[in-house]
Amino acid sequence: MSEQNIKNVINNTLAGDDLKNALDFAQFLEANVLTVNGAKVSRNGKAVCYMHLDGGEDYPSPWTIWTHGDYSCEHEDVGESLKEIAWANVNKCDDCSSNCTTDERKVVFGREFEGLCSATMAFHKPGGEILECLKKLLEIRMKDC
Repeated sequence: MSEQNIKNVINNTLAGDDLKNALDFAQFLEANVLTVNGAKVSRNGKAVCYMHLDGGEDYPSPWTIWTHGDYSCEHEDVGESLKEIAWANVNKCDDCSSNCTTDERKVVFGREFEGLCSATMAFHKPGGEILECLKKLLEIRMKDC
């Protein structure tokens, strides 16, 4: 899906703050040369995150972003506020059928969690400070791509 297509989907699917925030996110994707192909958002063929966008109020939400990658290392450019937001949005697996191992332990910025999904964090209807945190997390991930 091209960047223009994702903007069209966003414009035709969301409204209000969700629309504004999702368009902001689409601009971030474009500025960072990230490719949207279905739900997968990637750089150089490597997944950076996954995005669900349907406008419905059912789970997961009108739009949701799941992070992809390893966030176990400490990063010098990650402040306490970003860590708190990341920790508050860890994605507990509840039989998502992604072959998660719910007894596996994962470390997210120095804190250990049990039972996380293969998508370590989930951001439902991100906006404001949470959207900025998400962008920073993706910038960390892009360094690996």
